[in-house]
Amino acid sequence: MSDLKIHDEHTAPEPARGKLAAIKHTYGDIPNLLGVLAENPAALDAYLALSNSFDHAGFDPLARHVVLITASIENACHFCVAAQSSVAAAEGLDAGVIDAVLKNRPIADARLDALRVFTRRMVRQRGFVSDTEVTVFLNAGWTRADILGVILGVSLKTLSNYTNHVAETPLNKAYRPYAWAPCTRACAAGTA
Repeated sequence: MSDLKIHDEHTAPEPARGKLAAIKHTYGDIPNLLGVLAENPAALDAYLALSNSFDHAGFDPLARHVVLITASIENACHFCVAAQSSVAAAEGLDAGVIDAVLKNRPIADARLDALRVFTRRMVRQRGFVSDTEVTVFLNAGWTRADILGVILGVSLKTLSNYTNHVAETPLNKAYRPYAWAPCTRACAAGTA
């Protein structure tokens, strides 16, 4: 475990304090991930900017969560899977879709399932997706711009997932009902 501290609006380095105060004012709490990132205000700024950019990448809220949860599962990030699941539930998004993503099962909506599969392959193959995989994704109704949107979402989750791995970030109380742990090999292979 690293000795990275979870900062709040009083303990963070000065350049991050105002951002954490605004987050706490808006949401009533500061996600522990953001408190960790505040140790380096540039890292916090990068996460917030990437998050804002991803919100405007052309995906609806459910599709955004499919990308973010899938990437977090592939990166085995207990914090981000729980946090994203909590946010998805709070937004009233389709629980069946979120459950399918969490269990690595096909989503009934073929277009969303193509997004899940493409995101999973993007993470697992470190961006080296084949022409066939791109064609399948495009044939499911996605666009070339959406390919870059997936990469943006994966980039966002790489920053947060790796931070949580190093920091062993504990879940905020609000995320505990959605606690998640990486599955077994059989589950990861989709055979469980």
